[in-house]
Order: sequence, then structure tokens, then C-alpha cells
Amino acid sequence: MSFTQRLGRGTALLVCLWLPVSAFAAEHAFERTEKREDCASHEALRQPLFGDTHVHTAFSFDARSQSTLNTPRDAYRFAKGEEIGIQPYDPATGKAMRSIQIDRPLDWTAVSDHSEMLGEVRACYVEGSPGYDSDACWYMRNLGPMAMVSAARTLLGRERFNFCGDKRDGACAVNHRAAWQDIQDAAEEAYDRTAECSFTAFAGYEWTASVGNGENLHRNVIFRNHVVPDFAMSWVDTPSAYDLWVGLERQCVKGKKGCDVLTIPHNSNISGDGLMFASGKLRTEKDGGLRVTKEEARRRQRYEPLVEIMQHKGDSECLLGGDTVDEACAFEKLDYDSFAGVSRLAQLGITSNVTPKPKRSAMVREALKKGLLQEATIGVNSLKYGIIASTDTHLAAPGLAMEYDSKGHGGAGNNAVFGLPIGLPDNLEFNPGGLAVVWAEENSRDSVFAALTRKEAYGTSGTRPVVRFFGGWGYEGGLCGSDGFAEAGYDGGVPMGGDLPKRPADAGAPRFAVSALQDPGTDAHPGMPLQRIQIVKGWVEGGASREKVYDVAGGDNGASVDTATCRPSGAGEASLCSVWEDPDFDPNERAFYYARVLENPTCRWSQQLCVSAGVVCSDSSTITRGFEGCCAEDHRPVIQERAWTSPIWYSPGR
Repeated sequence: MSFTQRLGRGTALLVCLWLPVSAFAAEHAFERTEKREDCASHEALRQPLFGDTHVHTAFSFDARSQSTLNTPRDAYRFAKGEEIGIQPYDPATGKAMRSIQIDRPLDWTAVSDHSEMLGEVRACYVEGSPGYDSDACWYMRNLGPMAMVSAARTLLGRERFNFCGDKRDGACAVNHRAAWQDIQDAAEEAYDRTAECSFTAFAGYEWTASVGNGENLHRNVIFRNHVVPDFAMSWVDTPSAYDLWVGLERQCVKGKKGCDVLTIPHNSNISGDGLMFASGKLRTEKDGGLRVTKEEARRRQRYEPLVEIMQHKGDSECLLGGDTVDEACAFEKLDYDSFAGVSRLAQLGITSNVTPKPKRSAMVREALKKGLLQEATIGVNSLKYGIIASTDTHLAAPGLAMEYDSKGHGGAGNNAVFGLPIGLPDNLEFNPGGLAVVWAEENSRDSVFAALTRKEAYGTSGTRPVVRFFGGWGYEGGLCGSDGFAEAGYDGGVPMGGDLPKRPADAGAPRFAVSALQDPGTDAHPGMPLQRIQIVKGWVEGGASREKVYDVAGGDNGASVDTATCRPSGAGEASLCSVWEDPDFDPNERAFYYARVLENPTCRWSQQLCVSAGVVCSDSSTITRGFEGCCAEDHRPVIQERAWTSPIWYSPGR
């Protein structure tokens, strides 16, 4: 089934108008690195493919200890639209008492179980494995969520358990290799190498570094094809992100023919005072001031082209304050700046109860601005990130990002962790997560990976609008009415993730062509109309970074939602399009531009469940067990779903 069939007939017609035949395919063909059939659905001007790069299964310590029994194979089955079971489990049979299913299949997925404790989890939960009978494993098996405390030894102290033995041939190493092979095998089995190209599965893992009192430095590691290193390097093995990149270069890119890889940082929102965007050589919270060299900046550019802007544990786009006056920044924010703010971790003694407020320096928009300043100083921008989003599911449920069917994602949430079938399934501050979208010629590993590396990608807060964004110097105002939108976009400039070509001598300001199509949704849950398209600009002026947000299509349409019934009202658009010229352009200023698409407001996942449960906050008798959060002061009942494109950059004299 092609992507246009999945989107729906009406939307498919509009998308097809974007895809005329041109010489673009021959000029920008991706390299094939694997043996497989050619895809029957191959779009010269690329197609949107929806995926998830952040997926945990029972192979992760913080999923398995919460009674998540689903494996990488289950995760890929779920991504394809099959039903899987979730907690709680019947103690008599060991089978799940509930099941879940995604409303629409994904096109591609990367499982990203923690490399830290990958061997320990297998040792402790697979009977007969080396180390299974150790005291540490008995503790992990029998104390449920409390076993998370034991994980602190590895995650915070970077120490292995005594039963692990030798780091190359001991129990944990043997189990690590077995688990890593299972992950690879699951990806190979799920990957469709036939001409149908129905699903792409990537092998990957999460590198899980945290410093200080839980400041987050996590990265997901995604491999291009079946050629991967023998070990999934962890924070224990590589004490900094820079060490990880060097290790991946040695063991993959230069160490194995055909191996390629990228890393994706996530949850910068809980990286303290922006430690995620400090030097990659940072090993402790005291290293935040380390100077970034050209060599480090180039290495980071090579191995870290993307950033995850949103997931289950919050949005990381921007934060109000300073020159950020953008009201849309008040979206799905956590109220703390590190894992220390997660109540369950503090209760278990893994972190303290200190909960500093989030910092603007930890936001993606600030990182993009910081990168412009860095380029002006050392000549290289190490923070030249493209943008995606994902779920961070700990239920092996990639793509389960629908507000109307929230089950929680495990991880840090209380109710989801303990498998309570009563009340809200997750902490109020968490959300169902987002999705990663690439513009690729076909649904194959090489094509999707190439799109990720060139940053022709965008993220959504969980819905599926189709967004295109191009930048150039001569787009015509009538382009939005043209059947050749994409062809003209490529021929006249660059897509999202690119650098504007050198400014012609007779050119004025750059022009940007942006178009969005409403998520068609499903018959049971139609997608919401679009409200507006905005372009966010960041630039350097007088040695300081600045930002501004422009409405370029649509606008305040008065749309709203009745929180008592969750019934939306007001007009909206099925599609929006604009050719916009920067009215404040200065050819001497470095700048970036990205598009943000806002849908009409709807009820948030928590409010939908509160309404379904009949909760009326003015009547205490309706506030039943587990639904107390519905009436909490910090409950946010309304959400405005959105998408963020990767930026397009301008450099003077390029």
C-alpha cells in the first residue's frame, strides 16, 4: 500500500499534485548499500513516511522492571498495525489482561533499547542465562519497580554488578551480545525487502548518559543497514557523547565496510542548564564551559544531524522569557529541568527532591541560535540540527501517539509503571509523544536513512499533517496554485534541512515556499483542520542571537473546544500554503528559518479520559479513584497539535 493510499483519497490527490516527473531524481539519487528488490512505489520528488525512532521494549531495564514483557519483535508488529498485550498481567498465565493497537500503521521504526544494562536484563530475566542465579538478579526479578534502584549503580555510578565478571567474556558481556543479536534479528525479520516496501525496520539502541542530579544527555543511535558493530556501546564504555562518536567511527564507519550511523539527542528540556548543547566532551555537570573546537564541531555535525524536539517526556522547542515572546511555546512543558523532578525517581531514592525550573538554554530553538554564534566564532556550526519527534514508548508501542487513545508509555509515569487499570494511565505532565517524518523516494533503509542524514525531515506532536518547506531566491507568488509545487521547490532552492544557495548579486531577501495538508485521520477519528503556518526565524545581530515568529498562512480563526464534552467548534483549513519573503532580511546576518504548523485546538489526552469517566470538578462525587488529576491546578485540558520542520540556513557569502 502506498503512502497516498494510507493518507486517504482526498489528501492523496493533493499530494500527487506535488509529485510531477522531473530530472530531480537523477541529480539527487541516494546510494544503495544493500541487496533488496526495487520498490514499486518510488517517488522521484519524494514522499512523506511516518516513523518512530525512540522505542523501548522488555530489553530495557526501565521497561522490564515495570512488567513490560513485549520484545523488539512485538514492537515491530505493533508498528505494522498488529495488536499486542500490555500490563497488567494475569499472574496465573503470565499473559496480558489488556491489549493495544495503533490506529494507522507506521512506515518505519527503530527500536532503541538502552545499551546500559542490556546484558544484565537478559541475564536476570531469561532463565538459564549466565548470571541468572545471582543475588542482584533475584532482586531485579522480585522487587518489580523497586528494582529501578539497582539500575542507579550503572546509570549514575557507571559500575557493573559483580556477577557481570570480565567486560568482554563475563556473564553480562555474553548476554549483551545475545540481546544485541536478537535486536538485529528482529529488525531483519520485520524489514520488507520485497517490491511492496511496506515497512522499514532499523537496528538501534539508546546511549543513556546522565550527570549530576539527573541532567539528561541521552542519545538514540540508529544504523543505516544490517552492518552494525559487535557491541551496542553504552555510557559505561564511552563516558561522553564525543567518545561515543569516536567509538562509532572506529567500530562502524571506518571499522566495518558498509556500516553507517547517526545519533539523535532527546529530552534536552531536562538537560539542566542546556548541558545537551554544551561540548560533546562533557563528562560531568562541571564541564559545561568546555570550549568546542573545530574538530569536535565537525564530528558532531557528521554524527548528530537531528534532534528530537518532542516525546513522551515533554516538548523541547522553546520556553517563554528573554526575547522569546512566542505564546505557542507554552506547549507540553515539564515543570523541572532534570530527572530530579520526576516524582517516582525521587521516591525511589534515585534522585533528590530538588526540582529546578526548566531553562531556556535547554531548548532546541536556543541551540539553533547558539549554533549561529558558534559558527561566527569558530567557523563551524555543531548545532545545525534537523528536527524530528518520537514517542519514547516503554511499552513497545511505536506510534501510539493519539490523544484519544492514551495508554501512557511507561518510563517515568507512576500509574503506567505499576500497571494500575484504574484512573489516568500516566502522570499529568506527560503526553502520548510525537512522530518522525521523512521525505524519501521510497520506503527502504537507504532512502529513509539518507533523508535523516540530509535533515529532510520534520516532527509532529502525534498527528499526521503533511508538510513541505523550501527556501530559495526566486520563488513566484503563484507557486501555491501550481501543480508543480515540489518540482519548483527543488529546482529553485533547497528543501527543509538544507542551506540556501549563494545569494545572487541581484537578489533581495530569501523566499520560502511552505505548504501543509490536514491530517485526514480515520473514519472514527477524523483529523483536525489547520489553523495557521508560522515561520520561526533566528539570526545573529551585533554579536547576539535574536528570534522572531511570523504568521505566513491562516491565522486566529476563533476555533475552540468545549472541555466539558471535548466537542471542537470553529472553522479551519484542509490545506494552507504560502510563498513568504523575509521582510527583515539583512544579507550580513547568519540566520535559520523553520516552519511550524498549528492545528485547531482539541482536548488533551487527560481531559478526554476525564470526560469519558464523567468527572465534573464542581461535583466531588464524580471524582473517582485515579481521576483526582482531572481537577488538579496544573492540569492542562486543551492541546493544540502541531508540526515542526527542519530549518533552512542562510550564511553570508556562502
